[in-house]
Amino acid sequence: MCGIAGLQVRDPSLEPRLGELLTGMLHQAAERGPDSAGVALYGDARLTPAGHAAVSVLTADTEPGQIAALIGQDTVAVTIGQNTVVHSPALTAADLERAVRAAFPSAVVTGRGTELAVLKGVGHPDALAEEFGLRAATGRQGIAHTRMATESAVTPEGAHPFSVDENVCLVHNGSFSNHATIRRELRAAGIAFDSENDSEVGARFVAAQLAQGHDLEKSLRLLCERFDGFYTLLVTTGDTFAVVRDAIACKPAIVAETDAWVAMASEYRYFAHLPGIESARVFEPEPEEVYTWQR
Repeated sequence: MCGIAGLQVRDPSLEPRLGELLTGMLHQAAERGPDSAGVALYGDARLTPAGHAAVSVLTADTEPGQIAALIGQDTVAVTIGQNTVVHSPALTAADLERAVRAAFPSAVVTGRGTELAVLKGVGHPDALAEEFGLRAATGRQGIAHTRMATESAVTPEGAHPFSVDENVCLVHNGSFSNHATIRRELRAAGIAFDSENDSEVGARFVAAQLAQGHDLEKSLRLLCERFDGFYTLLVTTGDTFAVVRDAIACKPAIVAETDAWVAMASEYRYFAHLPGIESARVFEPEPEEVYTWQR
């Protein structure tokens, strides 16, 4: 059992409140996953300034204070708990990731792109939200996840979200029963993994489909064809917010939408504090139907 929450802001006047609103959603999700938690933020000015590429890193075994100095290129490193977000105006996301990996080969890269920052860790979601300074975050889109581990260790690497492609993030409630088979196939194709979490297999599969030229909707349809098990997924890119459930749809999911925002959560109560919720269109996603919203 895990908790999922996501919010895409359409009204620019709400962008300064993204962190505040997402914090309220994460708090409501805490009882569904007290082991660990994580967030992905799109467009937060302190972590991903406009015109900068950014790379998010788990830094338990590195010296985060040295990252910026080693890489150069006007690099800035912002350390938050066991996470460091490195950003630079002079490098592409791919080049910045290569520089981070060269400087710290043991570091686990958890996110990369031009507007995405990923923060995650082990602990109670409310405590982690405080550690991340989530309430002060700004931006256009955010997703959050609380985990109750069932099939792999409780580690920062195993926490959600999983971001394995530029500006793409996935959170998952449920379990993939054939993840070991698909993991072997992806590894045979040269794809490396950072954890034993079955959700990472889903993220790597989606990234592989995107790399082949499929859009996000098609990639998720292919996931439904290939993966067995029970799942609700929320997947985001820089401009897309997508939800899909398995054929039985036994894992909870609900969507609320207004002209100002679209939100997805495991339970309705996560929406109670959102502005305009009383007039929102609220519905439960149908099985194996991919829902997408473009910003």
